[in-house]
Amino acid sequence: MMYGITGTPGTGKSSVGTELSCRGYQVIHLVDTIQPYIIEQDRERGTAVVDEERWAKEFIPIDGFVEGHLAHYLPCDLIIVLRCRPDVLEARLRSRGYAWPKIRENAESEAMDLILSQTAVRFGDGRIHEIDTTHITIQDVTDQVERVITGADPLVYGTLDWSEYLEYYV
Repeated sequence: MMYGITGTPGTGKSSVGTELSCRGYQVIHLVDTIQPYIIEQDRERGTAVVDEERWAKEFIPIDGFVEGHLAHYLPCDLIIVLRCRPDVLEARLRSRGYAWPKIRENAESEAMDLILSQTAVRFGDGRIHEIDTTHITIQDVTDQVERVITGADPLVYGTLDWSEYLEYYV
């Protein structure tokens, strides 16, 4: 089974992936797989533009976890979307040294449920779970991930609403 962990930058994907690896799971950090698929650098946005369709088509599935903000493009058996309240996400990204336009873009995307919406379109019901990482530890998030993949916790998504933050960003 291939499990995906996706979400806006700053929601905890890499940290959860590292914790899962420490717990003995195979984890691929997707940022390590995209280099051959970069088609240009978007200097204005400070990001690489990836040929997502080609990358996903050529990705060899694994038995374990794939982690990254593009994981929902892959044919995962189950996908977990990590979420974070936009104001807290903003602070996390600021502490990483992100430029304001990139912080704003990511916080706005989180407020609009962008990655969750994209995931829902690709996966439909029955294979998506959403975790709010705003005020819990990486260990607690990872515990939730383990409960979800074992079936101890039911799959739930679409319960978070941060649309009020859009007033700030628009």
